[in-house]
Amino acid sequence: MIIVTGTKRSGTSMWMQILIAAGFEPFGEAFPKVWENTIKDANPDGFYESILRRGIYWATNPHPRTGDYFFPEQVENHVVKVFIPGLVRTDRAFIGHVVATMRPWREYESSLKRLYDMEDSKRAEAGHGTPPPRMPAVLEWWHENFSLVRDIVTRRHRVHVQSYDGLLRDPEKVIHETIAWLGRGDADAAIKAVKPGNRTQKQPESSSIEPQYAAVFDELYAVVDERTPITPAFIAKLNATNVELAPRMAAAQKEIAAENRRRRREGRPGGEPEEDVEAQPSW
Repeated sequence: MIIVTGTKRSGTSMWMQILIAAGFEPFGEAFPKVWENTIKDANPDGFYESILRRGIYWATNPHPRTGDYFFPEQVENHVVKVFIPGLVRTDRAFIGHVVATMRPWREYESSLKRLYDMEDSKRAEAGHGTPPPRMPAVLEWWHENFSLVRDIVTRRHRVHVQSYDGLLRDPEKVIHETIAWLGRGDADAAIKAVKPGNRTQKQPESSSIEPQYAAVFDELYAVVDERTPITPAFIAKLNATNVELAPRMAAAQKEIAAENRRRRREGRPGGEPEEDVEAQPSW
């Protein structure tokens, strides 16, 4: 199975569109649920998400409602979007190739806010109350991308990590390289799926994290964008940064959990479960 992974708003939908155009069979719909009427403007060519976005493991395979189960050998030519927390929990047997994408943290923060503004506006129109509690976007960016690098180093699956900017700078080169690495697919057809005009954010300013951490985040993105090796010294820097930020992420998670419990007691909808960041190990 080919897994497309990254944070939300990092280019995962664009990679799904690229690989579908290349000839791979997708899991997921372009606009699940009511998304075509709520957040289509955030991704006009489709999201291609499914229950598997949270991982391919015991809670999603077999399907919790139908009981349908698929085996690894049945889905070798399928492509599926699995966000980073889901990749980390995905059974290793289902990980054939991983196409991972990363977007600069400032753009992620801005793009996610735009998406949530759309969702919250539709929620208010429908009379569904206040927005659910959410992790600060900058901390979510760090936690998930640190988890991605850790999972790659630890489980050593076959992975192609690509920056969002790198793909848009030279889609022909990047897609031909990726399709050649996958060993199958129509690269020329895939290139036509790239639409740089859909990009709505480009390096906005942000002061939501201290400069010393922003510098590490920028360095991590630069390593991916420039395709430079991850050195032991840089791994040590990432680990040290995560140790410093872990208490902050854990505190935010506890606040979210407490708010969700309060909402459940009141019979109000909460947000999706957050990942456990309190005990995030190094490698």
